[in-house]
Amino acid sequence: MRKSIFAATSLLAVIYTGSALAAISPADAERLGKDLTPMGAEQAGNGGEIPEWAGGITTPPANYSPGDHHPDPFADDQRQFTITAANYNEYADKLTTGHEAMLKAYPDSFRMHVYPTRRSFSAPEHIYEATKRISTTAELIENGNGVRGALMGVPFPIPNSGIEVIWNHILRWRAESGERFYGQAAVTRSGKYTLVQFSDQIAVPYAYPGMTEEEMDNVIIFFKEKTVAPARLAGRVLLVHETLDQAKENRKAWVYNPGQRRVRRAPNVAFDNPRSGSDGLMTSDQYDMYNGSPQRYNWELAGKREMYVPYNAYQVHSDNLKYDDYIDPLHANPEYLRYELHRVWVVEATLKEGMRHQYKRRTFYIDEDSWQILAVDIYDNRDELWRVSEGHGINYYDVKNFWTTLELNYDLQSGRYLAFGLDNESGMYDLSASIPKDEFTTGALRRAGTR
Repeated sequence: MRKSIFAATSLLAVIYTGSALAAISPADAERLGKDLTPMGAEQAGNGGEIPEWAGGITTPPANYSPGDHHPDPFADDQRQFTITAANYNEYADKLTTGHEAMLKAYPDSFRMHVYPTRRSFSAPEHIYEATKRISTTAELIENGNGVRGALMGVPFPIPNSGIEVIWNHILRWRAESGERFYGQAAVTRSGKYTLVQFSDQIAVPYAYPGMTEEEMDNVIIFFKEKTVAPARLAGRVLLVHETLDQAKENRKAWVYNPGQRRVRRAPNVAFDNPRSGSDGLMTSDQYDMYNGSPQRYNWELAGKREMYVPYNAYQVHSDNLKYDDYIDPLHANPEYLRYELHRVWVVEATLKEGMRHQYKRRTFYIDEDSWQILAVDIYDNRDELWRVSEGHGINYYDVKNFWTTLELNYDLQSGRYLAFGLDNESGMYDLSASIPKDEFTTGALRRAGTR
């Protein structure tokens, strides 16, 4: 990598290739909540732009009520500076390769407004406790294609390999269950798009208090998504059971097709199968920035760096905006996007020999506080930069978690992009809703399709 690795990390960058890695020692686990945050980030700031983590957002703003769009707690923050095609060399050591490419590709319109760094991430206390508890028991199995000895918390808060960091993202805290309504737009080079709308429900047995590995039965997440509009796509319902040990049992998926009025198994809803309604601009494993089995890639931990990344995206999340306010040609309107300096783990994913995927290589930038992937550089099979992904996240007040509110997937070769998670003109997520597991059976799938 041509840019320097942040010197504070002393971990060895390795490619995970074999047997299960041992859990961390009790002595290392005692660092959690002391010099490290309860989730494994560096508690201290950097003596400059990055402040100390002080618990994040623990109480919502006074004007917030559950069910509202989340008001911006940092609305009074002033832009510190703007990175443009004319000055990006001054900040190159803190820019992703993808952001540098965006600045070069769209010099007249793309820019990055940088704001004060706010370490807003917070989670419930029982998630912090679970993370410390499982940090001494969690281990990778099946050549990294599964995890055991872990429930509720982040399994590898002091990671030793790239694949551990990716599992931290997959198993990070979001909610126990919830429901959402959102849209996606596949934007043409001229800025035109058709809005595709979805409603979904999730339940996360992995995060249930008191859950055991036996009761969980290898399913970490139940997910059901119904296409609501446009009419030509409406009525399709996808059901996914995501597994913890992917070698023992791959994810199970089914689709209800309204034209056939039948439920069918959908084994191709994984890896580089195109996401529904995305016009080929997003693969199945790009949902939530990355999801599913890590088996097709080698994962190299390249260290930790200070970088300008999307963060605290409350402005673009606002219900005072319309989609047309920020869906522009070539890229989203940068006037509504916020970037901050944060420490991120850098993970290089390289396609294994003999494996197939339209992405030969990907570089992931993962937030040290929340384990949310914030940006991804994506390379094609010629090893040329093809796509750039951004995860614009906020801390949700109702359940205290940090998650994306908008995901942007830019195709540099076509000048098109996919905006996913659009919620400005829809009802707000309800991440405190209790969704029973029997809503995630094939019978429930059929009922959802006929309602």
